[in-house]
Amino acid sequence: MPFVSVRITRDGVTSEQKAQVIAEITETLQRVLKKDPHLTHIVIEEVDTDNWGYAGITTTQYREQLAEKEGKA
Repeated sequence: MPFVSVRITRDGVTSEQKAQVIAEITETLQRVLKKDPHLTHIVIEEVDTDNWGYAGITTTQYREQLAEKEGKA
């Protein structure tokens, strides 16, 4: 029974996009690994951008810095 956990930031991903991700991951596991789609579980976890960080800052802070740089360009 395959179990796949997908973590993304919570920022405008639609239900349709999530459904497509689930369908395509399921299809890939079936095609490549011959896994039964009826036994395949996909979980999408949405994480607030204040709770996702890298390079010492949150994603929220990074995006704010990026927007400031683009505004100066």
